[in-house]
Amino acid sequence: MKKQGYLGIDIGTQGLSVIFTDEAMRILSTGNGDYSMVPGLPAECQEQRPADWEQALAAAMGDLRRKLGSLEIDMEVRAIGISGQMHGEVLVGSAGVPLAPARLWCDGRNEAEGHELTTVFDTKVPKRMTAARWLWTIRHQSEKASRVVRITTPAGWIAHVLTGGFTLGIGDAAGMFPIDQATLDYDAKRLADFDAVMARTSKAAVVKPLRDLLPEVRRAGEDGGVLDARGAALLGLPQGIPVAPAEGDQPAALAGSLIAEAGTVSMSFGTSVVANSVGDRAFKGVDRAIDHFCAPDGKPINMVWLRNGTTAMNAVVEMFGKTTGRGLGDAFALVIPLLLAAPDDCGGLQALPFMDDEPGAGVSRGGTSLVIGLNEQSATPGNVARAMLLATIFNLRMGSEGLDAQSFPRKEIVLSGGITKTPELAQLIADAFHVPVVILAGAVEGTAWGAALMAKFRDERLLGKRSDWQSFLAGHATEAARRFEPRSSAATTYDRMYARHKRLVAIHGQLDAAVVAG
Repeated sequence: MKKQGYLGIDIGTQGLSVIFTDEAMRILSTGNGDYSMVPGLPAECQEQRPADWEQALAAAMGDLRRKLGSLEIDMEVRAIGISGQMHGEVLVGSAGVPLAPARLWCDGRNEAEGHELTTVFDTKVPKRMTAARWLWTIRHQSEKASRVVRITTPAGWIAHVLTGGFTLGIGDAAGMFPIDQATLDYDAKRLADFDAVMARTSKAAVVKPLRDLLPEVRRAGEDGGVLDARGAALLGLPQGIPVAPAEGDQPAALAGSLIAEAGTVSMSFGTSVVANSVGDRAFKGVDRAIDHFCAPDGKPINMVWLRNGTTAMNAVVEMFGKTTGRGLGDAFALVIPLLLAAPDDCGGLQALPFMDDEPGAGVSRGGTSLVIGLNEQSATPGNVARAMLLATIFNLRMGSEGLDAQSFPRKEIVLSGGITKTPELAQLIADAFHVPVVILAGAVEGTAWGAALMAKFRDERLLGKRSDWQSFLAGHATEAARRFEPRSSAATTYDRMYARHKRLVAIHGQLDAAVVAG
């Protein structure tokens, strides 16, 4: 049975996945492929081989076909969408192949270059940004840099393999270099500033201007190329299938959560936490807690990212679970109901969740997670676990203060990630942020589905449909499975606890010094 639909491809850090949807965006089946990091590198070095992504894509397509075959479905792909881990550095030489393994978003070798470009550009350049990686490469691997004719990202490389072109969705492009909201292209002044910094590097004479190396920027619905002979052979599909502009995982996740309206915030709570806020204008200046990129249609996105997510709460749950001799799943079944039943003020407990460093909060070292206020009445598993989760929520609120200071709208939070396995926990976020929190029906999320949505939008544009990106996403919305309105009494309690949390974070340096001295 032939089924027309859309193929979504996601190149993640841990592996690659593909999905095939029907024309109504129902997922018919999925496929997966694996790869790993390049072994034997120093701890701060995180690299993968682009050829491994290609092999994983072929394997994932084989997996998808086997599953569809068991359902007696013959897929007929109308368009292809691609998403991938942002901020990577894929260096392509004149022969059209990568010159070396790709450095990934989690590679930590260029923190100094990030700080330097932040000062030069007067906008935050996190060490993850490709521009910071490229400046480091010029300075430390000049011979390799001299042979580069193109730089792209993991998603951009797969798009090149499939189409032969070097284009990139504006969201992923914004993770390479700052975007000018007036032109919706790379910021020309900052490109000139980058080249001036590069010119002061003694080994830079052999390197091309950065603009000549970057992919062409495309927005959702625009031309991302078509499947050529090489791409058709890799996927086992006919040539000529349209490909949507390849996007980063964060913009694709926004698409997968059907978020496009300014004032809507996508929050994902897991071992790390991300809050992506759709802006109505560009952010001004630098805030250490806020990164910037773009949605697939070019709207500015302000991102607050926390390394310390639910890890501290999970550790507490696991600790109490071990005392009962239960496994981790049973521990959550035991402790989470106690967390939900605990009083709003956690019995007077207050926590810091810093199991690891937290750059956005100025915390440079982990191992300083703590709970204060313990006494005979407050020392319960529910109180401690709730205090740890609230501490993470408060860190996220603290990181969002820079947006509040510039009066960016915050109308609604759409929640995803592991925390949605216990939907009632969303109430704490609604109370702490004073904003309604929504969990989508069916927990529809995921970057691969977002990539498939972008494929459908490209297909509709080719068919002459002229709806804008926001209206297109709204047309795929379903009713919220759960909606949590803020409770005024709890919000007042959390405001008081939040003020104390900020005072604790402010003296964290003293705590850290005391720990190191010991």
